[in-house]
Amino acid sequence: MNLNSIKAVVKKPLYRVYESRILRFLERDRLPGHIGVILDGHRRYAKAEGLDEVRDSYEVGAAKFFEFLEWTHEFDIHAITCWLLSKENLERPDEELLPLCEVLGGLVDRLPAAIANHDIELRFVGSLDLLPPDLAAKAKRAQDVSGPGSRRLTIALGYGGRQEIVDATKDMITRLADEGLAAEAIAEKVDANMLASHMYNPDVPDLDLVIRTSGEARLSGFLLWQSAYAEFAFVDVLWPEFRRVDFLRALREFTHRQRRFGK
Repeated sequence: MNLNSIKAVVKKPLYRVYESRILRFLERDRLPGHIGVILDGHRRYAKAEGLDEVRDSYEVGAAKFFEFLEWTHEFDIHAITCWLLSKENLERPDEELLPLCEVLGGLVDRLPAAIANHDIELRFVGSLDLLPPDLAAKAKRAQDVSGPGSRRLTIALGYGGRQEIVDATKDMITRLADEGLAAEAIAEKVDANMLASHMYNPDVPDLDLVIRTSGEARLSGFLLWQSAYAEFAFVDVLWPEFRRVDFLRALREFTHRQRRFGK
């Protein structure tokens, strides 16, 4: 056990006390309906922990992902969208990409069982056709067997925010053209609501809260359209170290904010 692990064990009782304090001030009637999460910091975690393989940090991050799902079940969050692989990451060299995709494949295999008793419908979004074939097949299989649910878990794989808007625009124009409309008539029909209806997940409400770990204070293209009026929580800890207390703090801060929706 390294020094960081020892510190974590020592701090656990303190975190429980702090969690109890946060929960007392958490306004449960103002919790977010849709949370987006950017799971960032695996490589920095591997370096900080002296891990020989970055794959090991991905494994720790995958375990943390399932912990996080349990936290969202606890608060009955209606919709969760988690960005596990960006479209840009698909351009990494094979020696970097393949270990990540193998870990993601294992995560995807476990998802149906993990959500089976939580009334959750599973969906995958992104440029799934660009994924390694094995990972794409696993995602399709997991989605097919998950079944319907009143809550939604969306996993973004090979996802890019600009690409989603491009795809939505192409789909919208194609459908209007198929109706026999001329270019001028198409232009007259296009508005924000129509474009929104062609996004990857049109039946899920816009984001209320976006959480990004690792201290990076940017979206990097995550759900650009849906995050227009979201609140943001940029958390300093790396994803493999993300704790329930960090999640609770993000929820508490959200419930205390006055949302203005651009007004």
